[in-house]
Amino acid sequence: MINYTSPTTKATLTENQGFLTSEAGDKFPIVAAIPRFVPENNYASAFGLQWKTFTKTQLDSEVGSPVTKIRMERCLGYSIENISGKNLLEVGCGAGRFTEILVNNKANVHAVDLSVAVEANLENIGKQDNYKIAQASVYEIPYTDNSFDIVFCLGVIQHTPDPEKTIEALWSKVKPGGMLVIDHYRWRIGYYSTLSPLYRSWLKNLKPEKSIKIVDEIVLFFFPLHWKFRNNKMLQWLLHRVSPLIHFIYVFPDKDYNFHLEICKLDTYDSLTDYYKHLRTPAQIKNTLESLDAKNIWINEGGNGVEARCWK
Repeated sequence: MINYTSPTTKATLTENQGFLTSEAGDKFPIVAAIPRFVPENNYASAFGLQWKTFTKTQLDSEVGSPVTKIRMERCLGYSIENISGKNLLEVGCGAGRFTEILVNNKANVHAVDLSVAVEANLENIGKQDNYKIAQASVYEIPYTDNSFDIVFCLGVIQHTPDPEKTIEALWSKVKPGGMLVIDHYRWRIGYYSTLSPLYRSWLKNLKPEKSIKIVDEIVLFFFPLHWKFRNNKMLQWLLHRVSPLIHFIYVFPDKDYNFHLEICKLDTYDSLTDYYKHLRTPAQIKNTLESLDAKNIWINEGGNGVEARCWK
Protein backbone atom coordinates (compact mmCIF):
# COMPACT_ATOMS: atom_id res chain seq x y z
CA MET A 1 0.00 0.00 0.00
CA ILE A 2 1.18 3.51 -0.81
CA ASN A 3 1.76 5.99 2.01
CA TYR A 4 -0.21 9.20 2.39
CA THR A 5 1.62 12.41 1.53
CA SER A 6 0.65 15.98 2.31
CA PRO A 7 -1.27 17.70 -0.50
CA THR A 8 0.48 20.96 0.42
CA THR A 9 4.11 20.14 1.34
CA LYS A 10 4.30 16.70 -0.36
CA ALA A 11 5.90 15.33 2.81
CA THR A 12 5.23 11.75 3.93
CA LEU A 13 2.52 11.50 6.58
CA THR A 14 2.50 9.15 9.57
CA GLU A 15 -0.19 8.47 12.15
CA ASN A 16 0.35 10.23 15.45
CA GLN A 17 -2.25 10.42 18.25
CA GLY A 18 -5.32 10.72 16.05
CA PHE A 19 -3.68 12.78 13.31
CA LEU A 20 -1.59 12.31 10.21
CA THR A 21 1.50 14.45 10.68
CA SER A 22 4.76 15.15 8.89
CA GLU A 23 8.18 16.53 9.76
CA ALA A 24 7.21 19.56 7.65
CA GLY A 25 4.53 20.46 10.19
CA ASP A 26 1.46 19.08 8.42
CA LYS A 27 -1.40 17.91 10.63
CA PHE A 28 -4.60 16.29 9.33
CA PRO A 29 -7.23 14.80 11.67
CA ILE A 30 -8.32 11.16 11.62
CA VAL A 31 -12.05 11.10 12.41
CA ALA A 32 -13.99 7.83 12.76
CA ALA A 33 -10.91 5.95 11.49
CA ILE A 34 -10.75 8.06 8.28
CA PRO A 35 -8.08 10.69 7.50
CA ARG A 36 -9.74 14.02 6.60
CA PHE A 37 -7.96 16.40 4.22
CA VAL A 38 -10.98 18.69 3.61
CA PRO A 39 -13.73 20.27 5.73
CA GLU A 40 -16.76 18.06 6.31
CA ASN A 41 -19.14 20.46 4.51
CA ASN A 42 -18.39 21.40 0.91
CA TYR A 43 -20.06 21.42 -2.52
CA ALA A 44 -20.38 17.62 -2.33
CA SER A 45 -22.43 17.64 0.89
CA ALA A 46 -25.56 16.45 -0.94
CA PHE A 47 -23.64 13.43 -2.20
CA GLY A 48 -22.50 12.72 1.35
CA LEU A 49 -26.09 12.63 2.60
CA GLN A 50 -27.11 10.63 -0.45
CA TRP A 51 -24.65 7.81 0.17
CA LYS A 52 -25.24 7.74 3.91
CA THR A 53 -28.96 7.39 3.19
CA PHE A 54 -28.68 4.85 0.36
CA THR A 55 -25.66 3.04 1.77
CA LYS A 56 -26.17 -0.31 0.07
CA THR A 57 -28.66 0.41 -2.71
CA GLN A 58 -26.20 0.21 -5.63
CA LEU A 59 -23.95 -2.60 -4.44
CA ASP A 60 -23.86 -5.63 -6.73
CA SER A 61 -23.88 -7.75 -3.59
CA GLU A 62 -27.22 -6.23 -2.60
CA VAL A 63 -28.78 -5.87 -6.06
CA GLY A 64 -28.05 -9.50 -6.90
CA SER A 65 -26.89 -8.52 -10.39
CA PRO A 66 -23.35 -7.92 -11.76
CA VAL A 67 -24.32 -4.63 -13.42
CA THR A 68 -21.49 -2.70 -11.72
CA LYS A 69 -18.91 -5.39 -12.48
CA ILE A 70 -19.94 -5.43 -16.15
CA ARG A 71 -19.55 -1.65 -16.36
CA MET A 72 -16.15 -1.79 -14.68
CA GLU A 73 -14.81 -4.51 -16.97
CA ARG A 74 -15.99 -2.64 -20.04
CA CYS A 75 -14.17 0.49 -18.89
CA LEU A 76 -11.02 -1.39 -17.83
CA GLY A 77 -10.93 -3.37 -21.06
CA TYR A 78 -10.20 -6.66 -19.36
CA SER A 79 -11.46 -9.12 -16.74
CA ILE A 80 -11.65 -7.72 -13.22
CA GLU A 81 -9.39 -10.52 -11.94
CA ASN A 82 -6.47 -8.84 -13.72
CA ILE A 83 -6.37 -5.99 -11.19
CA SER A 84 -5.03 -8.32 -8.48
CA GLY A 85 -1.92 -6.87 -6.85
CA LYS A 86 -2.10 -3.55 -8.70
CA ASN A 87 -1.91 -0.25 -6.85
CA LEU A 88 -5.22 1.43 -7.68
CA LEU A 89 -6.52 4.90 -6.81
CA GLU A 90 -10.32 5.21 -6.80
CA VAL A 91 -11.45 8.83 -6.78
CA GLY A 92 -15.05 9.60 -5.85
CA CYS A 93 -15.63 6.24 -4.19
CA GLY A 94 -19.07 7.06 -2.77
CA ALA A 95 -20.64 4.27 -0.77
CA GLY A 96 -18.48 1.64 -2.45
CA ARG A 97 -20.33 0.14 -5.44
CA PHE A 98 -16.99 -0.11 -7.26
CA THR A 99 -14.81 -0.31 -4.15
CA GLU A 100 -16.23 -3.63 -2.98
CA ILE A 101 -15.44 -5.27 -6.32
CA LEU A 102 -11.96 -3.75 -6.50
CA VAL A 103 -11.12 -4.85 -2.95
CA ASN A 104 -12.61 -8.34 -3.38
CA ASN A 105 -10.46 -8.83 -6.49
CA LYS A 106 -7.29 -8.09 -4.54
CA ALA A 107 -6.25 -4.71 -5.91
CA ASN A 108 -4.45 -2.47 -3.44
CA VAL A 109 -7.27 0.06 -3.26
CA HIS A 110 -6.65 3.64 -2.17
CA ALA A 111 -10.14 5.21 -2.11
CA VAL A 112 -10.92 8.90 -1.70
CA ASP A 113 -14.09 10.99 -1.79
CA LEU A 114 -14.75 14.67 -1.16
CA SER A 115 -17.87 13.97 0.91
CA VAL A 116 -18.70 12.09 4.11
CA ALA A 117 -19.71 9.22 1.84
CA VAL A 118 -16.34 7.84 2.94
CA GLU A 119 -18.09 6.76 6.15
CA ALA A 120 -20.62 4.68 4.22
CA ASN A 121 -17.78 3.26 2.15
CA LEU A 122 -15.85 2.16 5.22
CA GLU A 123 -19.04 0.68 6.69
CA ASN A 124 -19.57 -1.40 3.55
CA ILE A 125 -15.97 -2.51 3.02
CA GLY A 126 -14.69 -2.87 6.56
CA LYS A 127 -11.07 -3.10 7.57
CA GLN A 128 -9.03 -4.83 4.85
CA ASP A 129 -5.28 -5.11 4.36
CA ASN A 130 -5.62 -4.02 0.71
CA TYR A 131 -7.89 -1.02 1.39
CA LYS A 132 -7.33 2.56 2.57
CA ILE A 133 -9.84 5.41 2.53
CA ALA A 134 -9.60 9.17 3.02
CA GLN A 135 -11.82 12.22 2.64
CA ALA A 136 -10.02 14.43 0.15
CA SER A 137 -10.43 16.63 -2.92
CA VAL A 138 -9.55 15.42 -6.40
CA TYR A 139 -7.47 18.59 -6.71
CA GLU A 140 -5.44 17.73 -3.59
CA ILE A 141 -5.15 13.94 -3.62
CA PRO A 142 -2.92 12.89 -0.68
CA TYR A 143 -0.54 10.70 -2.69
CA THR A 144 2.60 11.48 -4.66
CA ASP A 145 2.40 11.92 -8.42
CA ASN A 146 3.17 9.03 -10.79
CA SER A 147 2.31 6.40 -8.17
CA PHE A 148 -0.56 4.24 -9.40
CA ASP A 149 -0.93 1.39 -11.87
CA ILE A 150 -4.58 2.38 -12.33
CA VAL A 151 -6.44 5.59 -11.54
CA PHE A 152 -10.15 4.86 -11.62
CA CYS A 153 -12.84 7.55 -11.56
CA LEU A 154 -16.39 6.75 -12.69
CA GLY A 155 -19.48 8.90 -12.08
CA VAL A 156 -17.52 11.84 -10.72
CA ILE A 157 -15.81 14.22 -13.14
CA GLN A 158 -19.01 15.90 -14.37
CA HIS A 159 -19.76 16.93 -10.77
CA THR A 160 -16.48 18.77 -10.17
CA PRO A 161 -15.91 22.51 -10.75
CA ASP A 162 -13.63 22.05 -13.79
CA PRO A 163 -13.72 18.68 -15.63
CA GLU A 164 -10.55 19.33 -17.64
CA LYS A 165 -8.62 20.33 -14.51
CA THR A 166 -10.02 17.24 -12.78
CA ILE A 167 -8.83 14.91 -15.54
CA GLU A 168 -5.40 16.54 -15.36
CA ALA A 169 -5.30 15.98 -11.57
CA LEU A 170 -6.21 12.33 -12.01
CA TRP A 171 -3.63 11.91 -14.78
CA SER A 172 -0.88 13.27 -12.53
CA LYS A 173 -1.29 10.26 -10.21
CA VAL A 174 -0.89 7.65 -12.99
CA LYS A 175 2.60 6.19 -13.10
CA PRO A 176 4.42 5.72 -16.44
CA GLY A 177 2.97 2.59 -18.02
CA GLY A 178 -0.18 2.97 -15.94
CA MET A 179 -3.80 3.45 -16.99
CA LEU A 180 -6.47 6.10 -16.41
CA VAL A 181 -10.13 5.00 -16.48
CA ILE A 182 -12.84 7.69 -16.47
CA ASP A 183 -16.32 8.56 -17.63
CA HIS A 184 -18.39 11.73 -18.07
CA TYR A 185 -21.93 12.81 -18.83
CA ARG A 186 -22.38 13.18 -22.58
CA TRP A 187 -23.61 16.44 -24.06
CA ARG A 188 -27.11 15.95 -25.51
CA ILE A 189 -29.79 18.38 -26.51
CA GLY A 190 -32.46 16.07 -25.08
CA TYR A 191 -31.44 17.00 -21.53
CA TYR A 192 -32.70 20.53 -22.12
CA SER A 193 -36.01 19.38 -23.59
CA THR A 194 -37.35 18.31 -20.20
CA LEU A 195 -38.13 20.09 -16.95
CA SER A 196 -35.25 18.42 -15.10
CA PRO A 197 -32.89 21.43 -15.37
CA LEU A 198 -35.62 23.61 -13.85
CA TYR A 199 -36.11 21.26 -10.89
CA ARG A 200 -32.35 21.09 -10.39
CA SER A 201 -31.84 24.87 -10.49
CA TRP A 202 -34.10 25.06 -7.43
CA LEU A 203 -33.10 21.94 -5.51
CA LYS A 204 -29.31 22.14 -5.76
CA ASN A 205 -29.26 25.34 -3.68
CA LEU A 206 -31.24 23.91 -0.77
CA LYS A 207 -29.71 22.25 2.26
CA PRO A 208 -29.36 18.51 1.59
CA GLU A 209 -31.63 17.60 4.50
CA LYS A 210 -34.43 19.61 2.89
CA SER A 211 -33.81 18.70 -0.74
CA ILE A 212 -33.83 14.97 -0.05
CA LYS A 213 -37.32 15.23 1.48
CA ILE A 214 -38.60 17.19 -1.50
CA VAL A 215 -37.12 14.70 -3.97
CA ASP A 216 -38.78 11.87 -2.05
CA GLU A 217 -42.14 13.59 -2.50
CA ILE A 218 -41.51 14.14 -6.21
CA VAL A 219 -40.62 10.47 -6.64
CA LEU A 220 -43.66 9.30 -4.70
CA PHE A 221 -45.87 11.41 -6.95
CA PHE A 222 -44.43 10.41 -10.33
CA PHE A 223 -43.10 6.90 -9.80
CA PRO A 224 -46.50 5.14 -9.59
CA LEU A 225 -47.24 6.57 -13.06
CA HIS A 226 -43.95 5.34 -14.47
CA TRP A 227 -44.62 1.92 -12.96
CA LYS A 228 -48.22 1.76 -14.15
CA PHE A 229 -47.21 2.55 -17.73
CA ARG A 230 -43.91 0.66 -17.68
CA ASN A 231 -44.93 -1.38 -20.72
CA ASN A 232 -45.77 1.66 -22.81
CA LYS A 233 -42.58 3.41 -23.94
CA MET A 234 -44.44 6.23 -25.67
CA LEU A 235 -46.20 7.19 -22.44
CA GLN A 236 -42.88 6.88 -20.61
CA TRP A 237 -41.37 9.36 -23.06
CA LEU A 238 -44.25 11.78 -22.54
CA LEU A 239 -43.99 11.43 -18.76
CA HIS A 240 -40.31 12.32 -18.89
CA ARG A 241 -41.18 15.70 -20.40
CA VAL A 242 -42.50 16.73 -16.97
CA SER A 243 -41.17 14.05 -14.61
CA PRO A 244 -37.51 14.38 -13.54
CA LEU A 245 -37.31 10.78 -12.35
CA ILE A 246 -34.38 8.50 -13.16
CA HIS A 247 -35.55 4.91 -13.13
CA PHE A 248 -34.20 1.51 -14.19
CA ILE A 249 -37.40 -0.35 -14.93
CA TYR A 250 -36.00 -1.68 -18.21
CA VAL A 251 -32.57 -2.50 -16.75
CA PHE A 252 -33.97 -4.70 -13.98
CA PRO A 253 -37.29 -5.98 -15.38
CA ASP A 254 -37.43 -8.84 -12.89
CA LYS A 255 -37.22 -6.60 -9.81
CA ASP A 256 -40.29 -5.59 -7.81
CA TYR A 257 -41.92 -2.23 -7.16
CA ASN A 258 -40.10 -1.53 -3.88
CA PHE A 259 -36.68 -2.22 -5.38
CA HIS A 260 -37.34 0.19 -8.23
CA LEU A 261 -38.80 2.83 -5.93
CA GLU A 262 -35.66 2.79 -3.77
CA ILE A 263 -33.19 3.01 -6.64
CA CYS A 264 -35.33 5.69 -8.27
CA LYS A 265 -35.15 7.83 -5.12
CA LEU A 266 -31.36 7.46 -5.10
CA ASP A 267 -30.67 8.31 -8.73
CA THR A 268 -33.25 11.08 -8.94
CA TYR A 269 -31.76 12.75 -5.88
CA ASP A 270 -28.32 12.34 -7.46
CA SER A 271 -29.54 13.93 -10.69
CA LEU A 272 -31.38 16.89 -9.16
CA THR A 273 -29.04 18.04 -6.39
CA ASP A 274 -25.52 17.89 -7.86
CA TYR A 275 -24.04 21.36 -7.46
CA TYR A 276 -22.04 21.02 -10.69
CA LYS A 277 -23.30 19.19 -13.76
CA HIS A 278 -21.11 19.41 -16.85
CA LEU A 279 -21.73 17.75 -20.21
CA ARG A 280 -19.00 16.84 -22.71
CA THR A 281 -18.91 15.23 -26.14
CA PRO A 282 -16.71 12.20 -26.89
CA ALA A 283 -14.51 14.47 -29.01
CA GLN A 284 -13.99 16.87 -26.09
CA ILE A 285 -12.95 14.05 -23.77
CA LYS A 286 -10.57 12.68 -26.40
CA ASN A 287 -9.07 16.12 -26.98
CA THR A 288 -8.43 16.57 -23.26
CA LEU A 289 -6.64 13.22 -23.04
CA GLU A 290 -4.61 13.97 -26.16
CA SER A 291 -3.53 17.28 -24.65
CA LEU A 292 -2.02 15.28 -21.77
CA ASP A 293 -0.10 13.12 -24.25
CA ALA A 294 -2.11 10.03 -23.32
CA LYS A 295 -1.55 6.92 -25.43
CA ASN A 296 -3.88 4.22 -26.79
CA ILE A 297 -6.98 6.28 -26.04
CA TRP A 298 -10.24 4.32 -26.03
CA ILE A 299 -13.53 6.24 -26.16
CA ASN A 300 -16.97 4.65 -25.86
CA GLU A 301 -20.51 6.00 -25.65
CA GLY A 302 -22.15 3.99 -22.89
CA GLY A 303 -22.83 3.85 -19.16
CA ASN A 304 -23.16 7.41 -17.86
CA GLY A 305 -22.40 8.87 -21.28
CA VAL A 306 -18.76 8.91 -22.43
CA GLU A 307 -16.34 6.26 -21.15
CA ALA A 308 -12.60 6.47 -21.70
CA ARG A 309 -9.33 4.81 -20.84
CA CYS A 310 -5.76 5.58 -21.81
CA TRP A 311 -2.15 4.87 -20.85
CA LYS A 312 0.79 7.01 -19.75
